Amino acid sequence: MAATGTVRSLGTLAACLVLAACLSPVPVPPPAPVPVIPAAPSAKSVAAATYYAQVQQLLLSQGMLRTDGGEGIPVSARTLTENFMRVALYDEYRRAPGGFVREETESRLRRWEVPIRVAIRFGASVPPDRQATDRARIGSFVARLAQITGHSMVVDERNPNFFVYIVSEDEREALGPVINATLPGLSPGDVAGITQMPRSTYCLVYAMAAGNSGAYTRAFAVIRAEHPDLLRLSCMHEEVTQGLGLPNDSPRARPSIFNDDEEFALLTDQDEMMLRILYSPELRPGMSAAEARPIVESLARRMTGGDS
Repeated sequence: MAATGTVRSLGTLAACLVLAACLSPVPVPPPAPVPVIPAAPSAKSVAAATYYAQVQQLLLSQGMLRTDGGEGIPVSARTLTENFMRVALYDEYRRAPGGFVREETESRLRRWEVPIRVAIRFGASVPPDRQATDRARIGSFVARLAQITGHSMVVDERNPNFFVYIVSEDEREALGPVINATLPGLSPGDVAGITQMPRSTYCLVYAMAAGNSGAYTRAFAVIRAEHPDLLRLSCMHEEVTQGLGLPNDSPRARPSIFNDDEEFALLTDQDEMMLRILYSPELRPGMSAAEARPIVESLARRMTGGDS
């Protein structure tokens, strides 16, 4: 699925915040907050489940949400370089006083330098069998990402720094205190970006870096519990991957999950190459696009075995 991102200073927090969200093409006004979480699925949650089931079916009928990794689509060194530069070193969202607004801007390279410990949290609405499936899928994907990047990344509830919440409409709207405790200092608009997430946003992740270092220290991802199986798995792939430092999307990135066209549901071969570039020891957090480009070009040539 496609994704977007931004990084801006949080002022007195001396931190940077990146937003990456999986969006449908047409924005829909956010639902009104509901303070009480019902024991059974609310009408709102049932309606959301019906809606996203229809979205998945429509996309599949159009040949979208591919799971083949981009088989048969060639990726040249030039293509890989340009796609990496656009996805890793640009943000699609700009932080404004009322929250995030969509405006692409050049940024700096961001990634984790400390070991990543992922905690998976479920709302009470998610049944135990579904929780077990989701936990197994995220655990397997985290292990795959660790292998691709060479960076320490595990599912570990002991002192986690990367949180994945799978929650219903009502549970998400009540997440404000949890968000504030996990990412302290967010503005009300930032928090509302999660609690009042519009229907057009399938899932999202916020990540924070200390000062202007570009080194992430904490991330918070939200996935809708109402999603059907493939949309749900797609959100897991995209948000966890984006939380590693690939926050933007580009209409030219193909094959890739970092594209709003929804052609690919799961991490592709090119996405794996972008992750390996991102975590190459030849790069460092905080690099500008100009500093990173020659190194990225060299890495891309080595990975693809060509110049064009």
